[in-house]
Amino acid sequence: MSFVMADFYKRFVDEELDSEGRLKSFKLDLPENFNFSYDVIDELAKNVPDKVAMQWVNEEGEEHIFTYKDLSEKSSQVANMMLAHGVKKGDFVMAVLKRHYEFWFLAYGLMKIGAILVPATCQLKKKDYVYRFDAASISYIVATAEDDVPNQVDRALEQYNGMKEKFITHGAKEGWIDFLSEMDKYPKTFERIETHVTESMLMYFSSGTTGYPKMVLHKYSLAAAHIITAKHWHHLDENSLHLTVSETGWAKCAWGKMFGQFICGATTFVYDFDRFIPANVLKVIQDYKLTSFCAPPTMYRFFIKEGLENYDLSSLKYSCIAGEALNPEVFNKWYEYTGLKLMEGFGQTEGAVLVGNLYGMEPKPGSMGKPTPLYNIGIVDNEGKPVKVGETGEIVVYAKRGENPALFKEYYRNPEATDNAWRFGMYHTGDTAYMDDDGYYWYVGRTDDLIKASGYRIGPFEIESILMEHPSVLECAITAADDAIRGKVVKATIVLAKGYTASPELAKELQNYVKQSTAPYKYPRIVEFVDELPKTISGKIRRVEIRENDSKKNG
Repeated sequence: MSFVMADFYKRFVDEELDSEGRLKSFKLDLPENFNFSYDVIDELAKNVPDKVAMQWVNEEGEEHIFTYKDLSEKSSQVANMMLAHGVKKGDFVMAVLKRHYEFWFLAYGLMKIGAILVPATCQLKKKDYVYRFDAASISYIVATAEDDVPNQVDRALEQYNGMKEKFITHGAKEGWIDFLSEMDKYPKTFERIETHVTESMLMYFSSGTTGYPKMVLHKYSLAAAHIITAKHWHHLDENSLHLTVSETGWAKCAWGKMFGQFICGATTFVYDFDRFIPANVLKVIQDYKLTSFCAPPTMYRFFIKEGLENYDLSSLKYSCIAGEALNPEVFNKWYEYTGLKLMEGFGQTEGAVLVGNLYGMEPKPGSMGKPTPLYNIGIVDNEGKPVKVGETGEIVVYAKRGENPALFKEYYRNPEATDNAWRFGMYHTGDTAYMDDDGYYWYVGRTDDLIKASGYRIGPFEIESILMEHPSVLECAITAADDAIRGKVVKATIVLAKGYTASPELAKELQNYVKQSTAPYKYPRIVEFVDELPKTISGKIRRVEIRENDSKKNG
């Protein structure tokens, strides 16, 4: 660890490691005015100005290298520019910037002036923007000119009059200010504006599977909390070249390429692409000799189907997985080829990594790992009482609201949802799991997705994992369906892989396949084949919509 990193740790972090380098305890001791832009980016720019902070590459082969000095100066230019254009402390500024490097200039610049960054995906349409603009009182937006984003925004602004200015990059449009050329007009230095560690810094619209997205408001302490993510889950140091695949509109960007990676002194690698093509990502890992990689299980499944043997992935020293629960088959195939064990982590838009296979742990394929020491985590029943080992319950964090530096501040403008999340003196994640005898957590599903059939409590993920191992299944969702005799039964809604045709015989084969792999009461008594599954903008399956459609059919 460099002198600069060691100094940061001495000032802000109290952690204990065992003799093998595994994390035993972790505590943040942040000053009241902690601000990631000043205390990390600017400090590193002073001490190691020429160290590469970010390496950016796009599909066309264009490359940009940014040092800590670059990020410090460009964020200061953004801060000066935004103040000149009327942005004030506490203003909400939306960023729709895909994986463009301008996102980092904007994010750290807004932190310097105390404005609140609101990342959004480029997949939004007019109605999505109208809802978000109004819900958060968005006053400024910085967006890419690509993917029809400016047109969708302008159409939304016909119904919303609170937008003060619009900035654009990667193209031009009348009525929009060119972000980079305007930024270059302003000084590269900036006088520190004091912010408080508990003040609002960042807000995400959660991609909930029910209702409208909630606004998850984070405080400045979140940035430091992601040390756990980068150092102890991704296992990064100042020699690492790390890629997290996420678009900037999602919270996984904060996890994988905004905060902890820079604190560890690692170089953040950004691959700016529009459509996920497995071969292209594998080639990027090979050609740029990435040492660390994190992506959702779906991408690893596509890598395996693409043919790992066609690529040299020997530069990889560590690989992590998150975003959905991991199928053991993917774990085993990846390990067989790379020799790397996928280190799964679990968390939410509302915080940093809650449960994970941290460095030095022996992962159990399919398990989320163990609670990270940044939290006091347990599994409880509907009354908030701890469940026994092996029993399914809800994952909670024992903490008073606002107490834990890694957890969100509130659901903005939604006190009812905030109060509901923080009942019984604990934060309720809404995710269910059980703990085994060794203290490892195993994901079951969202509380709303839990199936109660014939007296049994059945989680959808286990059955989905089994079905996904069958070659005919491309995607699937397990839900509860009404039954006149049993009340509820397990239903499988399945998208078939190419070359397979829906038939009663195939449905029977899949039912027997599940029966052979798990307890017979869990098999899907109903199998429905569909062309596609309903999903949120972020790609999460909306099981609630499947249930609602079933109710309409039977109603």
